[in-house]
Amino acid sequence: MKHWKKYNSVKELIDNTKKYSLQEAVELVKKASYTKFDGTVEAHIQTNANPKYNDQNLRWTVVLPHGTGKTVKVAAFVSDDKIEEAKAAGADIVGNVELIQEIEKGNINFDVLVTTPEMMRDLAKVARILWPKGLMPSPKAGTVTPKLTDTISEIKKGRVEFKLDKGGVVHVGIGKVSFDNEKLEENLKALIDALNSNKPAGVKGKLIKKVNIAPTMGPSVQVDIN
Repeated sequence: MKHWKKYNSVKELIDNTKKYSLQEAVELVKKASYTKFDGTVEAHIQTNANPKYNDQNLRWTVVLPHGTGKTVKVAAFVSDDKIEEAKAAGADIVGNVELIQEIEKGNINFDVLVTTPEMMRDLAKVARILWPKGLMPSPKAGTVTPKLTDTISEIKKGRVEFKLDKGGVVHVGIGKVSFDNEKLEENLKALIDALNSNKPAGVKGKLIKKVNIAPTMGPSVQVDIN
C-alpha cells in the first residue's frame, strides 16, 4: 500500500498523453523517483523493428559520455602475453586456465567478460555456464576483440550494450537519478544517435517509434524526440 501511495502521488506530476521535451522529461523523471536509494534512470525505446527477422534485428554498443553511474567489474580471458596489457587497461580479473577453473566452480565475480578471437576456442568449454547469465563474449557485443586496451577502457568508462527484446524494445540504464540533468540528457542523446546510426537494413522509414524514460521506481515520462 505504501508503494502505491507513493507511486500515485508522483504519477500526478506526469501527463501520460503528453510528449515532453528532453529537458522537461529529465526534470520530471527525477522528481518521479521515490526511492530512498540513488535509483537508475532507464530508457525504454520502442522501435519499428521486428526482431523475428534477421535483417531487422539489432545488437550494438554505445559509450555513454557520462557513464551509467555503476561500477562495472571486468574480467579478461587472455593468453599469458596479454595479461599485463589487460591489467594496465583496467581489467579487474585477468587470467586464462585459472579463470576457467573459477568459472567451472561457479565463482563468477564479474559483470563483463572480454576475450580475444584466438581465445574463444578455449572459452567454449564454459559456454554452457556463461550463456544463461548473459556473460559469454561475442563479436556483436564487442567483447571478442583484438583491441583489448580500447575495449576494456571503454567498458570501464561507461560502454553499454543494447539489443531488441521480443517486442522490438531497447532497455538501457542511462545514469543515476543523482546525475546532473545535462549528463542524463547527453547520455540519452548518445543512445538515440547510436540506435539511428545502426538502423537494421530491413527497417523501412524511421527506426525509433517512441521513447520513454523512467526511474527504478516511479512512473515513466514520454520524450518528444522530434
